[in-house]
Amino acid sequence: MELILENIAKHVSLTPEEQAHFLSKTETHTYKAKTILLSAGEVCKHSYFVNSGILRSFNINDNIVEHVLSFACEGWWMSDMYSYFSQKPGQLFIEVLEEAEIVSLSKENQEQLFHDIPKLERFFRILIENSLVANQQRLMDNLSLPAEERFEKFTRKYGTLVHKVPQKQIASFIGVTPEFFSKMKARLLKK
Repeated sequence: MELILENIAKHVSLTPEEQAHFLSKTETHTYKAKTILLSAGEVCKHSYFVNSGILRSFNINDNIVEHVLSFACEGWWMSDMYSYFSQKPGQLFIEVLEEAEIVSLSKENQEQLFHDIPKLERFFRILIENSLVANQQRLMDNLSLPAEERFEKFTRKYGTLVHKVPQKQIASFIGVTPEFFSKMKARLLKK
């Protein structure tokens, strides 16, 4: 539980009593690889904090092609934000990529924590703002940067994942086909 409290402490300071109250509103579980935490069409009722392991969010289009939206590794949060905040069915899957210990916080408990510990509202606002900025930057990168530069940005942001995540998922994340990605990677290795 230290990791999630360290994550919160980056933005707000909680007393020991507030820390204990926060932790009492969470649940921690270990999941095996390939476990689906959320399926498209379901309402997202939890946000997930990764103590260990890797998660990915993705959707599947009408042609049965997966599109990876994000990865979350140790110390990161993940949720289907549209579904979580609107409480409407979402379009994302959230999958465990390697065995993971996950802390989940329900929407209901989060709202209660906002009432009980108002500074947590500031913490989650900062997380949402950072997520919005990162998503906008990724969209702009996908529109304006060549694939090689998008891959370089991926390796800087998710350095530990390059050797842990299947190449086809990295290709999907940076917006190229697995075949193109393989050729591009071979070209980059020759440099």
